[in-house]
Amino acid sequence: MNKVIKYVIYDILRNKFVMSYTLLLLLVSLAFFGFEADANKGLLSLLNIILMVVPLVSIIFTTIQFYNSYEFLELLSAQPIGRKTIFLSQYLGIGISLCLAFVIGVGLPTILLEGTTKGLTLILCGLLLTLVFVSLALLASVCTKDKAKGIGIALAIWFYFSIVYDGFVLTALLSFSDYPLEKASLFFTTLNPSDLARIIILMKLDISALLGMTGAIFQQFFSSILGIFIAIVLLILWIIVPAWRALAIFNKKDL
Repeated sequence: MNKVIKYVIYDILRNKFVMSYTLLLLLVSLAFFGFEADANKGLLSLLNIILMVVPLVSIIFTTIQFYNSYEFLELLSAQPIGRKTIFLSQYLGIGISLCLAFVIGVGLPTILLEGTTKGLTLILCGLLLTLVFVSLALLASVCTKDKAKGIGIALAIWFYFSIVYDGFVLTALLSFSDYPLEKASLFFTTLNPSDLARIIILMKLDISALLGMTGAIFQQFFSSILGIFIAIVLLILWIIVPAWRALAIFNKKDL
């Protein structure tokens, strides 16, 4: 499995898109920290990139990479290699490559210019979000052999979690504002990995005004440390569950 992972990583790191993505993140990170005298404002600006751009690139690149590697996957499946090994090699290869790009593009400037627990929390959330959307992308990809349909599903997933979901939750909370919805709000928060990452970072920055309705309720029920820990555990579950489901489908899939 190690040889397959190394090949996948080597193939991805030579990809011009990944190199451009890394360079873009690096330039944007340096610009945000350079333009803002307050490091917290620089972290908040980077937060928008992490919540929007990182998931989009992760889910689209993973989907395209999976379909472009389809012949390679068929070749591996003809060898005495288990389906689980093939899938995990592909997942780890893509995940490690994108995480490495994120660490170079965002992690290094953040550590050098704001190497506090706040900066490290932002880096951790970016890495977790990257892996979450890699898992979701592979789940979308193994469900159909049609590349255009797979990319469409991936885009719909990103659009739903990044834009549409918060609108639905806000509408529901306002429509039923006469009822006690605190526990329901907590449940809604767990269903969106982007919201979890946003809450973790904003709780660490201690900016309650930007937490939003669900974030404020999350902070109300849990202390900062406990809330951050619970949110991180939930993000890890968002990585494991879609990947496990994608693996189950891939094991039964007719390549």
